[in-house]
Amino acid sequence: MIQFSLKCDNDHRFDSWFKSSAAFDDLQARGHVSCAICGSPRVEKAMMAPRVSTRDTATVHDQGQDRDRPKTNANRPLSAPASAAEQALADLRRKIEAESDYVGDRFVEEARRIHDGDSDARAIHGEARLEDARQLIEDGIPITPLPFLTNRKAN
Repeated sequence: MIQFSLKCDNDHRFDSWFKSSAAFDDLQARGHVSCAICGSPRVEKAMMAPRVSTRDTATVHDQGQDRDRPKTNANRPLSAPASAAEQALADLRRKIEAESDYVGDRFVEEARRIHDGDSDARAIHGEARLEDARQLIEDGIPITPLPFLTNRKAN
């Protein structure tokens, strides 16, 4: 496994692990790499400094050798949010998933049915093509994109 520092076209910086450099290149070429912050598919490797194992990773940060990286807890599980922004997104995701119905690829159809009164009014979330979402908005149906992928598409 190799960890890369990545950067999107909106200058968001984040790290991710890959099986190898070739695996990153393959995933990127197939459009499976996106920004962890804004979702942009235009991601490239950023300048990286080699990691040196130390007893306390905060020591490296305090010495200014890695100023742009947030301080990390070496014992933090990889599944735990690394920043307040990631925690806020995780909280938002839990709230949306708990308080709305997942309708999958039937989102456009169901949003129209709810708007037209043909289905019970309720909060829903799902997937839609950009053109279809744009059409819903033009037709006066209030929708908003979510800042994360559904669990069904995250892995």
